[in-house]
Amino acid sequence: MVNAPPLLGTWRLKSYVVTTAGERLTPYGKNPSGYLSYSADGRMQVIAAADRRMVAGGDNEKVALFDTMFAYAGSYTVQADAVIHHVDVSWNESWTSTDQIRLFKVSGNTLTLTTRITDPASGTEAHYAVVWEKVGLPRRVGKHRGK
Repeated sequence: MVNAPPLLGTWRLKSYVVTTAGERLTPYGKNPSGYLSYSADGRMQVIAAADRRMVAGGDNEKVALFDTMFAYAGSYTVQADAVIHHVDVSWNESWTSTDQIRLFKVSGNTLTLTTRITDPASGTEAHYAVVWEKVGLPRRVGKHRGK
């Protein structure tokens, strides 16, 4: 078991913000959707998508769909205030078999994951802040009738 009690469970995506050169961007829109899950056995999975995505018709739409989502799964470890996602499978093959390091902060039912990435071509640093909200147990609607 991974020593990660505050991370355990399922989290719903609330916001995805990138700040670069003082400019605040929301590349997934104001209402992105997605889930992040951490399990006690040390496995994690995440899927997220921008708001207002279109149905793919042609190649351009397929590229836009690829660029407006992310998804990956693997194991994870926690070191102080960092969680390291050890990616086994990913929507973007360049992430498969990599370690994605995120600083984390849990405050009540809110999880914030952050990272900084420097563009090698321009040298510009971007700060990513992804905010998640803890998901409670699903409400059951109606009665289940087993046989």
